[in-house]
Amino acid sequence: MPEEETLTAEQIQAHYDAALDSVTLINELVALDSLDDEQTATVARNVEHLQIMVAKDYWTSDQPLAPLNAAITAGQA
Repeated sequence: MPEEETLTAEQIQAHYDAALDSVTLINELVALDSLDDEQTATVARNVEHLQIMVAKDYWTSDQPLAPLNAAITAGQA
């Protein structure tokens, strides 16, 4: 079995901040009228990143996952 990740509050927040960067990028790209192949691939990579991140079990109430889930949904649309 893999070891459970034990992170400091600062490390958890850094992961959350990185996830929010993906949220911002996804939201900016899906707001465009059309996407080229590179932009579509960027959205897909960032959606995959967020799916991995929301599955982590170290989040606290300080890191609401709703924006991450909303960006996943938007990116998959």
